Amino acid sequence: MGVVITVAPTGPIATKADNPHLPTSPEEIADAVADAHRAGASVAHLHLRDEHQRPTADPDIARRTMDLIRERCPILIQLSTGVGLDVPFEERERLVELRPRMATLNPCSMSFGDGEFRNPPGGVRRLAARMRELEIKPELEIYDTGHLEACLRLWKDGLLVEPLQFSLVLGVRGGMAATADNLLSMVRRLPSGAIWQVIAIGRHNLPLTAMGLALGGNARAGLEDALHLRKDELAPGNLPLVDRAVALARDLDLAVAGVGETERLLGLPALA
Repeated sequence: MGVVITVAPTGPIATKADNPHLPTSPEEIADAVADAHRAGASVAHLHLRDEHQRPTADPDIARRTMDLIRERCPILIQLSTGVGLDVPFEERERLVELRPRMATLNPCSMSFGDGEFRNPPGGVRRLAARMRELEIKPELEIYDTGHLEACLRLWKDGLLVEPLQFSLVLGVRGGMAATADNLLSMVRRLPSGAIWQVIAIGRHNLPLTAMGLALGGNARAGLEDALHLRKDELAPGNLPLVDRAVALARDLDLAVAGVGETERLLGLPALA
Protein backbone atom coordinates (compact mmCIF):
# COMPACT_ATOMS: atom_id res chain seq x y z
CA MET A 1 0.00 0.00 0.00
CA GLY A 2 1.46 3.34 -1.04
CA VAL A 3 1.81 6.61 0.82
CA VAL A 4 -0.31 9.51 -0.44
CA ILE A 5 1.68 12.71 -0.96
CA THR A 6 -0.36 15.92 -1.07
CA VAL A 7 1.04 19.23 -2.31
CA ALA A 8 -0.27 22.40 -0.65
CA PRO A 9 1.24 25.10 -2.87
CA THR A 10 -0.19 28.36 -1.55
CA GLY A 11 -2.23 28.55 1.67
CA PRO A 12 -4.20 31.53 3.03
CA ILE A 13 -1.57 33.48 4.98
CA ALA A 14 1.81 34.04 3.30
CA THR A 15 2.43 36.37 0.35
CA LYS A 16 5.26 36.83 -2.12
CA ALA A 17 6.77 39.26 0.38
CA ASP A 18 7.32 36.26 2.67
CA ASN A 19 8.64 34.01 -0.09
CA PRO A 20 8.85 35.28 -3.69
CA HIS A 21 8.38 31.74 -5.00
CA LEU A 22 4.85 31.45 -3.55
CA PRO A 23 2.41 30.81 -6.42
CA THR A 24 -0.66 33.04 -6.29
CA SER A 25 -2.12 33.32 -9.80
CA PRO A 26 -4.06 30.43 -11.35
CA GLU A 27 -1.24 29.90 -13.84
CA GLU A 28 1.45 29.85 -11.16
CA ILE A 29 -0.53 27.47 -8.97
CA ALA A 30 -1.22 25.12 -11.89
CA ASP A 31 2.46 25.05 -12.86
CA ALA A 32 3.51 24.32 -9.27
CA VAL A 33 0.95 21.53 -8.96
CA ALA A 34 2.04 19.93 -12.24
CA ASP A 35 5.68 19.94 -11.09
CA ALA A 36 4.63 18.36 -7.78
CA HIS A 37 2.64 15.67 -9.57
CA ARG A 38 5.65 14.71 -11.67
CA ALA A 39 7.64 14.42 -8.44
CA GLY A 40 5.13 12.04 -6.84
CA ALA A 41 2.21 14.07 -5.42
CA SER A 42 -1.20 12.58 -6.18
CA VAL A 43 -3.38 15.21 -4.43
CA ALA A 44 -3.36 19.00 -4.77
CA HIS A 45 -4.77 20.97 -1.82
CA LEU A 46 -5.81 24.33 -3.24
CA HIS A 47 -6.19 27.79 -1.77
CA LEU A 48 -7.00 30.60 -4.18
CA ARG A 49 -5.85 34.21 -4.39
CA ASP A 50 -7.19 37.28 -6.19
CA GLU A 51 -5.08 39.73 -8.20
CA HIS A 52 -4.00 41.40 -4.94
CA GLN A 53 -2.84 38.08 -3.40
CA ARG A 54 -5.81 38.05 -1.03
CA PRO A 55 -7.56 34.76 -0.22
CA THR A 56 -10.71 34.38 -2.30
CA ALA A 57 -13.62 32.03 -2.84
CA ASP A 58 -14.33 33.53 -6.27
CA PRO A 59 -15.77 30.61 -8.28
CA ASP A 60 -14.33 31.94 -11.55
CA ILE A 61 -10.80 31.95 -10.12
CA ALA A 62 -11.38 28.48 -8.67
CA ARG A 63 -12.74 27.13 -11.94
CA ARG A 64 -9.86 28.58 -13.97
CA THR A 65 -7.27 27.18 -11.56
CA MET A 66 -8.86 23.73 -11.64
CA ASP A 67 -9.12 23.77 -15.44
CA LEU A 68 -5.47 24.76 -15.82
CA ILE A 69 -4.38 21.98 -13.48
CA ARG A 70 -6.44 19.42 -15.38
CA GLU A 71 -4.83 20.53 -18.63
CA ARG A 72 -1.39 19.92 -17.14
CA CYS A 73 -1.77 16.69 -15.16
CA PRO A 74 -4.27 14.14 -13.74
CA ILE A 75 -3.63 14.97 -10.06
CA LEU A 76 -6.64 14.74 -7.71
CA ILE A 77 -7.95 18.18 -6.74
CA GLN A 78 -8.92 19.02 -3.18
CA LEU A 79 -10.40 22.51 -2.77
CA SER A 80 -9.99 24.21 0.58
CA THR A 81 -13.26 25.56 1.96
CA GLY A 82 -11.17 27.21 4.67
CA VAL A 83 -10.12 29.84 2.07
CA GLY A 84 -9.06 32.60 4.49
CA LEU A 85 -10.01 34.09 7.84
CA ASP A 86 -11.74 37.15 6.36
CA VAL A 87 -13.87 35.27 3.82
CA PRO A 88 -17.43 34.60 5.06
CA PHE A 89 -18.40 30.97 5.61
CA GLU A 90 -21.33 31.31 3.22
CA GLU A 91 -18.96 32.22 0.38
CA ARG A 92 -16.49 29.50 1.28
CA GLU A 93 -19.04 26.69 1.31
CA ARG A 94 -20.21 27.52 -2.22
CA LEU A 95 -16.91 26.26 -3.61
CA VAL A 96 -18.18 22.68 -3.41
CA GLU A 97 -20.70 23.52 -6.14
CA LEU A 98 -17.74 23.31 -8.53
CA ARG A 99 -17.69 19.59 -7.70
CA PRO A 100 -14.04 18.89 -6.96
CA ARG A 101 -13.22 15.27 -6.13
CA MET A 102 -12.33 16.38 -2.57
CA ALA A 103 -12.73 19.42 -0.33
CA THR A 104 -11.83 20.33 3.22
CA LEU A 105 -14.34 20.24 6.05
CA ASN A 106 -13.32 22.20 9.15
CA PRO A 107 -15.54 21.08 12.03
CA CYS A 108 -15.11 23.91 14.56
CA SER A 109 -14.52 27.61 14.98
CA MET A 110 -11.24 28.56 16.67
CA SER A 111 -8.71 31.26 17.31
CA PHE A 112 -6.18 31.21 14.48
CA GLY A 113 -3.09 33.31 15.11
CA ASP A 114 -4.38 36.83 15.63
CA GLY A 115 -7.69 36.09 13.92
CA GLU A 116 -10.76 33.89 14.14
CA PHE A 117 -11.48 30.90 11.92
CA ARG A 118 -15.27 30.78 11.81
CA ASN A 119 -17.00 27.45 11.19
CA PRO A 120 -20.50 27.65 12.75
CA PRO A 121 -22.00 24.28 13.74
CA GLY A 122 -25.10 24.66 11.58
CA GLY A 123 -23.03 25.69 8.58
CA VAL A 124 -20.64 22.78 9.06
CA ARG A 125 -23.53 20.30 9.11
CA ARG A 126 -25.04 21.92 6.03
CA LEU A 127 -21.73 21.75 4.20
CA ALA A 128 -21.14 18.13 5.23
CA ALA A 129 -24.60 17.17 3.97
CA ARG A 130 -24.05 18.95 0.66
CA MET A 131 -20.67 17.30 0.17
CA ARG A 132 -22.22 13.89 0.78
CA GLU A 133 -25.00 14.71 -1.69
CA LEU A 134 -22.43 15.71 -4.34
CA GLU A 135 -20.16 12.72 -3.49
CA ILE A 136 -17.24 15.03 -2.62
CA LYS A 137 -14.75 13.42 -0.22
CA PRO A 138 -14.25 15.51 2.93
CA GLU A 139 -10.75 16.07 4.27
CA LEU A 140 -11.45 16.54 7.99
CA GLU A 141 -9.05 19.14 9.37
CA ILE A 142 -8.32 18.61 13.06
CA TYR A 143 -6.61 21.58 14.74
CA ASP A 144 -7.37 20.59 18.33
CA THR A 145 -8.48 17.58 20.33
CA GLY A 146 -12.17 18.48 20.50
CA HIS A 147 -12.35 18.79 16.72
CA LEU A 148 -12.06 15.02 16.45
CA GLU A 149 -15.17 14.52 18.60
CA ALA A 150 -17.06 17.00 16.41
CA CYS A 151 -16.15 14.96 13.33
CA LEU A 152 -17.19 11.71 15.00
CA ARG A 153 -20.59 13.24 15.78
CA LEU A 154 -21.03 14.09 12.09
CA TRP A 155 -20.09 10.50 11.24
CA LYS A 156 -22.54 9.09 13.80
CA ASP A 157 -25.27 11.28 12.32
CA GLY A 158 -24.67 9.85 8.84
CA LEU A 159 -23.10 12.94 7.31
CA LEU A 160 -19.72 11.30 6.62
CA VAL A 161 -18.91 8.16 4.66
CA GLU A 162 -16.04 5.79 5.45
CA PRO A 163 -13.16 5.69 5.12
CA LEU A 164 -12.84 8.89 7.14
CA GLN A 165 -9.92 11.06 6.02
CA PHE A 166 -8.23 13.24 8.65
CA SER A 167 -5.55 15.90 8.55
CA LEU A 168 -3.89 16.41 11.94
CA VAL A 169 -2.78 20.04 11.97
CA LEU A 170 -0.12 20.93 14.54
CA GLY A 171 1.56 24.24 15.20
CA VAL A 172 -1.15 26.82 14.46
CA ARG A 173 -1.43 29.38 17.24
CA GLY A 174 -4.84 28.65 18.79
CA GLY A 175 -4.66 24.94 18.05
CA MET A 176 -2.52 21.98 19.11
CA ALA A 177 1.16 22.58 19.69
CA ALA A 178 3.47 20.79 17.25
CA THR A 179 4.79 18.09 19.56
CA ALA A 180 5.39 14.37 19.20
CA ASP A 181 3.16 13.73 22.23
CA ASN A 182 0.22 15.54 20.64
CA LEU A 183 0.64 13.67 17.38
CA LEU A 184 0.77 10.28 19.12
CA SER A 185 -2.26 11.14 21.24
CA MET A 186 -4.34 12.08 18.21
CA VAL A 187 -3.30 9.07 16.15
CA ARG A 188 -4.31 6.75 19.01
CA ARG A 189 -7.76 8.34 19.13
CA LEU A 190 -8.58 8.01 15.44
CA PRO A 191 -11.29 5.49 14.58
CA SER A 192 -10.27 2.15 13.10
CA GLY A 193 -9.76 2.29 9.36
CA ALA A 194 -9.26 6.05 9.24
CA ILE A 195 -6.82 7.54 6.73
CA TRP A 196 -4.71 10.39 8.00
CA GLN A 197 -1.85 12.75 7.33
CA VAL A 198 0.22 15.14 9.40
CA ILE A 199 0.26 18.87 8.67
CA ALA A 200 2.98 20.45 10.77
CA ILE A 201 3.69 24.14 10.44
CA GLY A 202 7.03 25.85 9.91
CA ARG A 203 10.15 24.38 11.51
CA HIS A 204 8.14 21.45 12.86
CA ASN A 205 7.19 20.29 9.37
CA LEU A 206 10.12 18.00 8.64
CA PRO A 207 10.40 16.03 11.93
CA LEU A 208 6.65 15.53 12.38
CA THR A 209 6.16 14.57 8.73
CA ALA A 210 8.85 11.92 9.18
CA MET A 211 7.20 10.75 12.40
CA GLY A 212 3.79 10.60 10.76
CA LEU A 213 5.11 8.48 7.90
CA ALA A 214 6.77 6.11 10.38
CA LEU A 215 3.45 5.75 12.23
CA GLY A 216 1.57 4.81 9.06
CA GLY A 217 0.22 8.17 7.98
CA ASN A 218 0.40 10.09 4.71
CA ALA A 219 2.29 13.32 4.10
CA ARG A 220 1.62 16.86 2.92
CA ALA A 221 4.28 19.22 1.61
CA GLY A 222 4.37 22.72 0.20
CA LEU A 223 4.71 26.42 0.86
CA GLU A 224 1.38 26.56 2.71
CA ASP A 225 3.01 24.67 5.57
CA ALA A 226 6.71 25.61 5.39
CA LEU A 227 8.22 28.62 3.65
CA HIS A 228 11.76 27.44 4.42
CA LEU A 229 13.62 24.38 3.22
CA ARG A 230 15.88 24.59 6.24
CA LYS A 231 16.77 27.24 8.82
CA ASP A 232 17.34 30.64 7.21
CA GLU A 233 16.93 29.19 3.69
CA LEU A 234 13.71 29.99 1.86
CA ALA A 235 12.36 27.12 -0.19
CA PRO A 236 12.87 27.94 -3.89
CA GLY A 237 9.35 26.80 -4.70
CA ASN A 238 7.10 23.88 -3.81
CA LEU A 239 9.04 21.24 -5.69
CA PRO A 240 11.96 20.89 -3.23
CA LEU A 241 9.49 20.40 -0.37
CA VAL A 242 7.59 17.73 -2.28
CA ASP A 243 10.87 16.07 -3.29
CA ARG A 244 11.84 15.98 0.40
CA ALA A 245 8.55 14.33 1.43
CA VAL A 246 8.87 11.74 -1.33
CA ALA A 247 12.47 11.03 -0.28
CA LEU A 248 11.38 10.60 3.35
CA ALA A 249 8.80 8.01 2.30
CA ARG A 250 11.24 6.11 0.14
CA ASP A 251 13.95 6.20 2.82
CA LEU A 252 11.42 4.40 5.03
CA ASP A 253 10.92 1.80 2.27
CA LEU A 254 7.43 3.09 1.58
CA ALA A 255 5.99 3.15 -1.92
CA VAL A 256 4.46 6.41 -3.12
CA ALA A 257 0.86 6.08 -4.30
CA GLY A 258 -0.09 7.18 -7.77
CA VAL A 259 -3.40 8.80 -8.63
CA GLY A 260 -5.25 5.52 -9.23
CA GLU A 261 -4.10 3.96 -5.97
CA THR A 262 -4.92 7.18 -4.10
CA GLU A 263 -8.47 7.08 -5.45
CA ARG A 264 -8.86 3.57 -4.06
CA LEU A 265 -7.20 4.31 -0.72
CA LEU A 266 -9.40 7.36 -0.09
CA GLY A 267 -12.55 5.63 -1.30
CA LEU A 268 -13.33 8.27 -3.92
CA PRO A 269 -16.50 7.66 -5.92
CA ALA A 270 -15.90 6.78 -9.55
CA LEU A 271 -16.17 9.60 -12.04
CA ALA A 272 -19.42 9.67 -13.98
